[in-house]
Amino acid sequence: MTATPFPVSEIVASRRPHRKDAARNYDALLAAAREAFAEHGADASLEDIARRAGVGIGTLYRNFPNRRDLFESVYADEVNALCQASVEVADREPWEALTAWLRRFAGYMVTKRAVREALDGESDIFTACRDSMYSAGGPLLERAQREGVARKDMDFGDLLRMVAGITATAFEDDAQRDRVLSIALDGVRAGR
Repeated sequence: MTATPFPVSEIVASRRPHRKDAARNYDALLAAAREAFAEHGADASLEDIARRAGVGIGTLYRNFPNRRDLFESVYADEVNALCQASVEVADREPWEALTAWLRRFAGYMVTKRAVREALDGESDIFTACRDSMYSAGGPLLERAQREGVARKDMDFGDLLRMVAGITATAFEDDAQRDRVLSIALDGVRAGR
């Protein structure tokens, strides 16, 4: 299946360097930043991120002149991957496609809260990411509703808020979080 363009895709493509070695460093920095932010929150050390990526601090600053640039790039890259996941599940049965994407969204929310909270909710990046998520996941819910497998008395914003609320709660472990998400998704399924 071909990738569907989302507003955030253009942002990600415009920020990533074209030279192979520079792109490798950029990708390593994003991966290291995701890991550091998941472990230490928005206050993760930039020096630690550079070390984890195997590059010098100068390389980090060449790619991300300030902490906000790094937050925005990590956030946009993660949302872009989430949007591409909607393309990957689109050929599945409507309920399976919707729940597979929502589980991916839940995983994204659990590890990305620090980055998202560090960004201004009115920034261009945040707006493009939100629009992209709605463009990616909204049609999955609409298809499930048309096929009669998802409740029709909710919209996509309701669904995202429900999943985001679940992921904001502390759980004993991932298995408990997954059980609670499954219980909530049973409430979304039509005819239950």
